[in-house]
Amino acid sequence: MSRNERGVYIDSNGKKTFVPLENNPDVFNELIYKLGVSPKLGFYDIYSIDDPELLALVPKPVHALIFISPADVYHRVRKQDTGTKELTYDGSGEQEPVMWFKQTIGHSCGLVALLHSVANGSAKQFIVPDSDLDKLLHEALPLKPLPRAKVLYDSDELEKAHMSCAFKGDTTAPLAAEPNGYHFISFVKGTDGHVYELEGSWNGPIDRGVLDESEDLLSEKALDYGIRRFVSAAEGNLEFSMVALATRPDC
Repeated sequence: MSRNERGVYIDSNGKKTFVPLENNPDVFNELIYKLGVSPKLGFYDIYSIDDPELLALVPKPVHALIFISPADVYHRVRKQDTGTKELTYDGSGEQEPVMWFKQTIGHSCGLVALLHSVANGSAKQFIVPDSDLDKLLHEALPLKPLPRAKVLYDSDELEKAHMSCAFKGDTTAPLAAEPNGYHFISFVKGTDGHVYELEGSWNGPIDRGVLDESEDLLSEKALDYGIRRFVSAAEGNLEFSMVALATRPDC
């Protein structure tokens, strides 16, 4: 493997590999603000999906959820799903209910989950016009999945923003070459009112079911469609974590 000045690794097949992001709302916020999301949005830890008092700590409305899953939990859920890691999705353009990105950069599952979260649903209105993120999404929107993934892969602005945040957080950042056993899965509400599970290593968006217009991603129905499936599959494994993308009450 070779390494560039930013700490990005290029493996023997020429694949770009990032230092993974720490699951930390402060790190997530810094990255999305660097890219061009308004500080009126923010990520918040979710400490329980069943305790009303703890759920009440998360501001409303919630625009997206990210579930960080250990590998064993992830694979238990995927065994219940029809589909494969082989790309089958072929959507593009304004007609897509959600904008989905195929992950082609190693260890970028956290970055892809952040992009899925801010590029879809009600969060889109908080992207600053003419920002790096706004330009990137406008370039990627009309493209099919592989050309769209190449837009991310080739983006110098995206690489710089990611790597400037990858070494921040409460723990020592792993090397890009180290294995990463966690999956970042984003849940968003599509333009058709459905909950979609978005993950860049799967074969496309997964439609989990329809919500009422008044229901956000932290509603009971949305939790049943999404995060609760992973929590149930955890079978006592408490290594998972959850964050919500919400409108900040102080803005």
